[in-house]
Amino acid sequence: MAGDSESKTEKATPKKRRDERSKGNVLMSRDVVGVATLFGSWVMLNVMGKIAVEQADSFLETCFNYIRNGEVGFLPGIGKELMVRCLVTVVTVAGPFLLVTLILAIVATFWQTRMLVTTEPLKPKLSKLNPLEGFKRMFSLRSVVELVKNLIKISILLFLIYRYYASVVTTFARFLDMELEQAARVLFSDILTLVLRVVIAFIVVAFFDYLYQWWDYERKLKMSKEEVKEEYKQTEGDPKVKGKIKQIQRERAMQRMMQQVPGADVVIRNPTHVAVALRYKPESDNAPVVVAKGLDELALRIVKTAEEHDVAVVENVPLARSLYSSIDLDREITPDFYGPVAEILVYVLKLDQESPKQ
Repeated sequence: MAGDSESKTEKATPKKRRDERSKGNVLMSRDVVGVATLFGSWVMLNVMGKIAVEQADSFLETCFNYIRNGEVGFLPGIGKELMVRCLVTVVTVAGPFLLVTLILAIVATFWQTRMLVTTEPLKPKLSKLNPLEGFKRMFSLRSVVELVKNLIKISILLFLIYRYYASVVTTFARFLDMELEQAARVLFSDILTLVLRVVIAFIVVAFFDYLYQWWDYERKLKMSKEEVKEEYKQTEGDPKVKGKIKQIQRERAMQRMMQQVPGADVVIRNPTHVAVALRYKPESDNAPVVVAKGLDELALRIVKTAEEHDVAVVENVPLARSLYSSIDLDREITPDFYGPVAEILVYVLKLDQESPKQ
């Protein structure tokens, strides 16, 4: 395994990332989710603290009223009302807490997974039942990191609690001289401060955990050079991919060919089915060169482009067909075509010389 890990030095390809994502293997830090819910709880404690106390006080007052009035013995008669009041109190107090923490957990999860929803990780895998694989996971790098991380979090939590009690223990005696409501308010404020410190400390831990998860995720996705080559072969061997590549190549070649038509000296055609564009520059060409050719619709496009750019179009059915079938694109014509093509070029030259006089 060590040798295999060392050979994987290449970054994951987009295809490898897509395949792993489809399997549910994405970058994910549970500490980020935990901190998000913890922060949401702290916010809700600030927002809902007073409401929670009022609801709890109202419910307890109702219970004490029943006791004072001696109605406890008639529990079947008041049980329904107590149940309703208890349910309303729980929903009012705990409902917003649960809703906010649930929303923040979902947002933190989807933010990391880029809105991935898959059931692939839930499918049973025989490898998970293998005791040897389980033993390896227990002593893997991830397990060691998780252990160290949990020890750090417990140490931070214990340290903050100790610091909190060390700073307020001398003030506990003051609670004897305070009203119950005032003492509860002071204690609640101190608890909020403690929770905020815990949240800040755990945000730092979550940040470093996210960096580690990113490093570990990228490390596991790495590929060997052989895997990259094999993937490239599989991708290039896909008929759909090859067909798409050929189509793009044909389209680009067509565009390049049509761009050369305006620079041609003459287009030789039969009436509608064949068109061949020739260029002849004595300073650079040993013989006329076929710069464009086509059949049917493409032939009409060549003729139309030539006419739009004042390129001479000459109708010669046998010569057009012979040039199309015998000469490849961007090739000079063979000697057996010198005579007929020369006659046409001379004819075109005369037309050019006569046109200004007309």
